[in-house]
Amino acid sequence: MSSENEQAGGGAEGAPPEQLALIRDSVRKARTPRAKPRTWRGAALAKKLPVARVLVDKGVLHLDRYFDYAVPEDLDADAQPGVRVRVRFGAGRHRVRDGRREGGGLIDGFLVERLAASDYAGPLAALAQVVSPEQVLSGELLGLARAVADRYAGSLADVLQLAVPPRNARAEQRPSPEPLPPPPAPGAESWQRYERGAAFLGSLASGGAPRAVWNALPGPQWSDGLARAVAATLASGRGALAVLPDGRAVARVDAALTALLGEGRHAVLTADAGPEKRYAQWLAVRRGSVRAVIGTRAAMFAPVQDLGLVALWDDGDDSHSEQHAPQPHAREVLLLRAAQDKCGFLLGSWGCTVEAAQLVESGWARPLVAGRDQVRAAAPLVRTVGDQDLARDEAARAARLPTLAWQAVREGLRHGPVLVQVPRRGYVPRMACAGCRAPARCRHCSGPLEAPDGSALNCGWCGREETGWHCPDCGSFRLRASVVGARRTAEELGRAFPAVPVRTSGREHVLDTVPGSPALVVSTPGAEPVAEGGYAAALLLDGWAMLGRPDLRAGEDALRRWIAAASLVRPQSDGGTVVVVAEPTLRPVQALVRWDPVGHAVRELAERAELGFPPVSRMAAVSGPAEAVADFLRTAELPPEAEVLGPVPLPVPAAGRPRRTGAPPPGEQWERALLRVPPGKGAALASALKTAQAARMARGSGSGVGVWVRVCLLY
Repeated sequence: MSSENEQAGGGAEGAPPEQLALIRDSVRKARTPRAKPRTWRGAALAKKLPVARVLVDKGVLHLDRYFDYAVPEDLDADAQPGVRVRVRFGAGRHRVRDGRREGGGLIDGFLVERLAASDYAGPLAALAQVVSPEQVLSGELLGLARAVADRYAGSLADVLQLAVPPRNARAEQRPSPEPLPPPPAPGAESWQRYERGAAFLGSLASGGAPRAVWNALPGPQWSDGLARAVAATLASGRGALAVLPDGRAVARVDAALTALLGEGRHAVLTADAGPEKRYAQWLAVRRGSVRAVIGTRAAMFAPVQDLGLVALWDDGDDSHSEQHAPQPHAREVLLLRAAQDKCGFLLGSWGCTVEAAQLVESGWARPLVAGRDQVRAAAPLVRTVGDQDLARDEAARAARLPTLAWQAVREGLRHGPVLVQVPRRGYVPRMACAGCRAPARCRHCSGPLEAPDGSALNCGWCGREETGWHCPDCGSFRLRASVVGARRTAEELGRAFPAVPVRTSGREHVLDTVPGSPALVVSTPGAEPVAEGGYAAALLLDGWAMLGRPDLRAGEDALRRWIAAASLVRPQSDGGTVVVVAEPTLRPVQALVRWDPVGHAVRELAERAELGFPPVSRMAAVSGPAEAVADFLRTAELPPEAEVLGPVPLPVPAAGRPRRTGAPPPGEQWERALLRVPPGKGAALASALKTAQAARMARGSGSGVGVWVRVCLLY
């Protein structure tokens, strides 16, 4: 390009002085200055309600409040309450130009409300952008999120990250289908087996708000019962929400609802659906196109309009506890929704948690149970094998399975598949003393001794090989596998029954269903597949390992997992048999034999009331380095009734393993203190913890050495 062409086509640098003067003069005479993108410098503000109150997505406690921004006139139509916006955050008071604050980084947020004036006396920054005119945050959802944040001493922004899925532009641009008219009320059918079951369904269909704890009978009919409760609520012209522990349970209820109501009546919200499909389903619910929702724990915040029923299946499952801050539990969120929306509530399970028993004992919910004749007709025969039986059994000493278990497997394989529940996956993870069953520990670091290949004994922490181990408690030199994994069990059973196929179901590969033909199905707890026609028999191995966990919920959780597996077995009238290898005198084993999970939960609740443990009391945990925990407890203004237990040192995590939420980093020594308050003081405790943590973050104490606060630790 020549110099002449460069001057002729150049910009302001090549323009003559006369032309530059004309440009400057035209800019000065312009009536309205041109606003710069995302700063709106010089732009006119909205004439009506020029202030927008915004929740910024920072997620830190000392910024858990609303901030006011000016609304430019060009954004007035789209800047409605509930939309996603982007704002500039972090500019100081010294960065003010023409009466408007400027600077700061762009951050996402939600527009909460429009105001005529701001409480803040200083200059306001302008909204940078309305991301989408879709109003995704309703007043009801905002109120629920605030209640959850206050209950768990967390921030509102963190809760909304769980409640509102990420935006997908393509899904947002597609219109949602037209809402369908209410379906007819379903028949009672499977609910007829329960006392007051038909009355519960009729109350939902007539617009009532019954609250019930449902102890389901064994078998696959639970999904049909839950589907009929949802259909009855839809028949009354209201919405319904059902939260389930995993995708397999969602698929069963999805199939039951489709068979009962047809397509298009409900939405499925799970992470497996993918971001676009899940957001499209969520928008259909938010827009009122769909009135029923089923899904996993993220669905507990689903914005169902005119909510008439919230339901939860198997509230004792760990999947219902959210792993991200502030770690709410689906049961507590649905309880808040039932109180906020004055809707029906259904808590169903084969077993019964202590929290469910407390809802009934307090009178807040009614029990939905079947008579003993119905229980005996639906449950399998349960037999036990205790320590004395194992000591007299030559087969149990030579192999791991007692004679009764071998006989149950052999007889069951003549009629169908047999389920074998093993507490752990893998091969031989841990070793224990064969005499007193005390865990085998390394002499150097007290780490657990393992035998991954079945022969060499070494430490799972430091890796040292152990050659001369003996039990420090009883002096025995004999070892046994603390928990033999599912893979090792499958190999043993495969050698014992060479003509029978062996299938495994666990974390790496979870089976949903298995055929009704003879087969051995080895599964870890919670991964048991459903057999066509039910299992002919089930073996529940290593029950002592599940009962011996150092956990307040060990007995309750073991009983829940046993009953869940035994519920997949055929009734006793069809030859169904369950063999549990555990001491028969223990309370959870007796509850399994009698099939009485409700009685077990009621007794557990009474014991916790005497000891002051949740759910009778409210507890929280504060963990971190010793100095940080001590400083936190010293500065926190706890309620006068609060009782501090500890602090006590936490186990040092081994290097190379994934870090759990709230756990110490590998190799670091942390301490944990428990805070307990009596009933009615939980809100005061959460408020005090939140205030102390916010003050700590604001003054910078939590930036380098922080503490971890979790309310309702024992969920």
